[in-house]
Amino acid sequence: MDARTIEGAVAPGKGRQPLTLEGEPRRVDILHKVGIKSSSLDDVYKALTTIEGLSGWWTDNTQGESKVGGVIQFRFGAGGIDMKVLELHPAKRVLWQVVDGPEEWIGTKVSWELKQEGDWTIVLFKHQGWKEPVEFMHHCSTKWGVFLLSLKSLLETGKGAPAPNDIKLDSWE
Repeated sequence: MDARTIEGAVAPGKGRQPLTLEGEPRRVDILHKVGIKSSSLDDVYKALTTIEGLSGWWTDNTQGESKVGGVIQFRFGAGGIDMKVLELHPAKRVLWQVVDGPEEWIGTKVSWELKQEGDWTIVLFKHQGWKEPVEFMHHCSTKWGVFLLSLKSLLETGKGAPAPNDIKLDSWE
């Protein structure tokens, strides 16, 4: 447990989910790190902040306004996710908040931290604020990994594998 969690306290009706000092259930996050060889911070930033870039690695059905306060719509078959752009710091950080999509995603945030290490651009990805680690979170964590590798491929080879051409994991897709 971290310093902000009350030892032994659990949320009512939530099993053994720890509480924070404020009495709220502790949230859980999906975390990934990927290095992109011989790519500039600017190129990675553009792939995360332009409709063309996002369509090249996440889903080819992407539209909306990729500016602070704008909403980007990502569609996957019959479903989709709408992300409000909260922060854009060129070549450093991108932050979105889920405003529509799967119930488990609503209110969560997705952040991208970028840094250069020699010939590598490092992407530190976080999908934060999940209420609990349900089976759907396991699926989404793996899918984020699939799409981060698609981002890597797009920037290293010029060709990503966005939905619907991504790797399918299970019967949910």
